Amino acid sequence: YTQLLKKVCQLANYLKDIGVRKGDAVVIYLPMLMELPIAMLACARIGAVPSVVFAGFSSESLSQRIMDCKPKVVLTCNAVKRGPKVIHLKDIVDAALSDCAKNGTVVDVCLTYGNESALKKESTKWVDGRDIWWQDILPKYPTSCDVEWVDAEDPLFLLYTSGSTGKPKGVLHTTGGYMVYTATTFKYAFDYKPSDVYWCTADCGWITGHSYVTYGPLLNGASTVVFEGAPNYPDSGRCWDIVDKYKVSIFYTAPTLVRSLMREGDELVTRYSRKSLRVLGSVGEPINPSAWRWFFNVIGDSRCPISDTWWQTE
Repeated sequence: YTQLLKKVCQLANYLKDIGVRKGDAVVIYLPMLMELPIAMLACARIGAVPSVVFAGFSSESLSQRIMDCKPKVVLTCNAVKRGPKVIHLKDIVDAALSDCAKNGTVVDVCLTYGNESALKKESTKWVDGRDIWWQDILPKYPTSCDVEWVDAEDPLFLLYTSGSTGKPKGVLHTTGGYMVYTATTFKYAFDYKPSDVYWCTADCGWITGHSYVTYGPLLNGASTVVFEGAPNYPDSGRCWDIVDKYKVSIFYTAPTLVRSLMREGDELVTRYSRKSLRVLGSVGEPINPSAWRWFFNVIGDSRCPISDTWWQTE
């Protein structure tokens, strides 16, 4: 937690330095690197309003959101690997920012994390004067940053609904109510205990990733796994490999993932011990009976209760 705080403060100090103030929007277009929750928390620390855009969205989706909330800065990374495939995130941001500029919305700073496991820095396309390397600038900033205290009803973040019915709508959550709600629901929906190791497979680009990767677990002081990658790469036993490696006791995922792993058969599950598992959770859609039974009987060895949860962005 001390390491996390230092990184959050360095980014918060940088954001303040480039003119981000309480109430200003910041767009975050990052994969599930540690820098994504760090960026969310850095904004919260200075009262800025982050809008996380899922890093699977197109440049059009990103530019729509930028034009709507008019951020001071966009935080991204040069590229990410999805399984064996390299996705050039920075190229998508470049296209979005160019589109925004044509429509009268100019973003002055694009802070870019160099994710060298996916793409070398020197291979990254660059706009001088606008683009800044995360690792070059942030270490220069102090590791402590005063908290910008806010009212309970001040905005905490803006998250756009996917836009499946017309233009994406920005849903605004305020600070106090959301804090109490996520801390409490996390604690009771998963029977959280201080000895637990918790893993939610959601991306922070969705509400589940906000509430149950970042805010809820951290407000309870939980030890949390953040996973960047694909659950079926290099094979469909990846989740259980991670469960065994980190002794995960609470595993929270979506029925879609359960069904896709179920199709691959039991052997990729049963070759791993999974004895650390204590509670399973399902989220994202109603879970169908056959997936529930496989989740309970095979993944949880018929001994882990399933907390079947239901939320939406609103």
